Amino acid sequence: MKQKRQKKTKINNPIRSRLNGLFFMVFVLFSILILRLGVIQIIKGETYAAQTEKTDVTPISNSVPRGKIYDTNQKLVVYNIPEKAIIYTPPKNPQPGQLLELAKKLDTFLFMNDKEIDKVTDRDLKDIWLLENNNGEDLITKEEGKLYKQEKLTDKDLYQLKLERITESDLQVMDKNMAAIYRKLSSAIALTPTVIKNENVTDREYAQVNENLENLPGVDVTTDWKRGRTYGDTFRNMLGKVTSADEGLPAEKVDSYTAKGYKLNDRVGKSYIEELYDGVLQGQKEKVKTVTDQNGNVLSTETVSEGQSGKDIILTINMEFQAQVEKIIQEELVNAIQKPHTDTLDTTFVVAMEPKTGRILAMSGKVYNRKSKEFTDFTPGTFTYAFEQGSVVKGATVLTGYQTGVRDFGETELDEVMRFKGSGTFSSYQVMNRINELKALERSSNVYMWKTAIEIMGGKYIPNGTLNIDPEKIETIRYYFSQFGLGVPTGIGFDNETAGIKGTNTSTYFQIAIGQLDTYTPMQIAQYITTIANGGYRMKPQLVKEIRETNKNGNEPGNLIDEIEPVVLNQVDMSGEMMKRVQQGFWLVTHGSQGTARGYFKDEPYNAAGKTGTSESYKNGVKTWNLSFAGYAPAVDPEIAIAVIVPNAYRDGYAQPHSAANIISQRVFRAYFDLRGE
Repeated sequence: MKQKRQKKTKINNPIRSRLNGLFFMVFVLFSILILRLGVIQIIKGETYAAQTEKTDVTPISNSVPRGKIYDTNQKLVVYNIPEKAIIYTPPKNPQPGQLLELAKKLDTFLFMNDKEIDKVTDRDLKDIWLLENNNGEDLITKEEGKLYKQEKLTDKDLYQLKLERITESDLQVMDKNMAAIYRKLSSAIALTPTVIKNENVTDREYAQVNENLENLPGVDVTTDWKRGRTYGDTFRNMLGKVTSADEGLPAEKVDSYTAKGYKLNDRVGKSYIEELYDGVLQGQKEKVKTVTDQNGNVLSTETVSEGQSGKDIILTINMEFQAQVEKIIQEELVNAIQKPHTDTLDTTFVVAMEPKTGRILAMSGKVYNRKSKEFTDFTPGTFTYAFEQGSVVKGATVLTGYQTGVRDFGETELDEVMRFKGSGTFSSYQVMNRINELKALERSSNVYMWKTAIEIMGGKYIPNGTLNIDPEKIETIRYYFSQFGLGVPTGIGFDNETAGIKGTNTSTYFQIAIGQLDTYTPMQIAQYITTIANGGYRMKPQLVKEIRETNKNGNEPGNLIDEIEPVVLNQVDMSGEMMKRVQQGFWLVTHGSQGTARGYFKDEPYNAAGKTGTSESYKNGVKTWNLSFAGYAPAVDPEIAIAVIVPNAYRDGYAQPHSAANIISQRVFRAYFDLRGE
């Protein structure tokens, strides 16, 4: 038995040796693997992690076309004009020396525009001079070098000394074209395409840069755009502007834009319609994955999502009507200033709206320069400029009298010369004796309106007595006026809109009844007359009625995306019977036997209704008179409501030399209905 056991052991020895060898090899391999993992994770871990972090997703906004703008008849108003462009996408940490080398290469191909060269400062030239001359080390004395080593001079001190010692002759020989290119390159944002030149890029420049892209790291050629306008200067201010590639985001709104994902050099709308609808017109930026090496240099880019062009918008404005309104203003302003005592006259405003929708059909403000004989557009003044509007507000006064119970339909008051103790006399332009509210509107009685306001404020007119009112009740009148849009923002949507100024002299509070206390904008008057025209609904003024897809194949808008519905801001606290009564009074203004606007509208085919106005004002210390008209047509089922205001129309103390507000109103109505007929 012992013999057999020994034999079995001998037989198993070779297998055991092989197994031991196999285990040893596995042990060695695992050791190598663990060692390799240790090297990767511990020794080179930071390097590999840093390389992993070199991939960024960066939004690119340079080439996304902006949406177009059309008028209410879908006629193209604002569009994009393609431009050849040279762009530069810098690495994460571009070095000044590298940028200078690139600028010198581009200098052989590009000729920068004069405005870019003019931006180059002496400081820019000095910084470039330092880069080209050993960082200006030769300008520092040995003594100053010792002081620097002793930390008695800082880097900033040495830099300032170098700048001071660069001579004028040093700068005169420098290439300003190259400096302008360097200035552009050095201001570019890392990994973000930045325009180097996009105005007047010649075919030769474009081709030469394109042929040498291999030697121009970060540089590329592309197609950019600028805004074009079909109608020239018509409605120009309100259409607004877009920032240039240099401007990027407006400085005062950087935080709000960057919070929405915008980059600092993104081009955005910076005023009025372009700004108000920037989110629609802007489009969606293309996104790319940018791969960089350890030094931050761009190795490759991969599109993650393609950009989309901005959406188109359809205005409520009829550009043909708008152009005619602007022409009418200019012609009548020139005519009016030929009259005597009109040296204070230079401005006129017009706003035309649809009474049922609040959609603005036309709006314009013009300022005339008597020396240059040129006009300046001041259309934003229709909602940023408030002044005494005069008797056009008397409809609101009558309605407030009804609603507060101090007046009833047909109730009469004595139009007389009003005398207040210690305050002088007040009267209408002529004594009208006893009249009701309809005749008061037709003939524009101040006295009827003053007595109404005094009673609303808790007083009663007593000849030669003291004006005895409750000043707090002025707010009752302002409350009812505000329901028409007087004294409150209209809702047009622009941040710089003014609500006007409230008068604070309690002894003249009753003047609010004739538009001679608080100030209102032309847009507020347009909203007010619209509210009366449509029977009591205050509509939000709107400039855009539709948003549409972009039609890439032509200059017509694409499919409808959204229709901007009319917005009712409020309904006035007055019955339909009250509104109809004032509407009747407004029709008498234009058609009654004693109507103040009868001579301009009684024979017009469109059957207008409205209210004239005059009010005292001041300009440069000179007392003047404003002229105004607010009306609508046709009187039944109106299609258009207008507000026309001519501030400082003539000097006080003289007979009214012209009626520009009435004439302009007449011509604007005619233009609208003529176009509608066509």
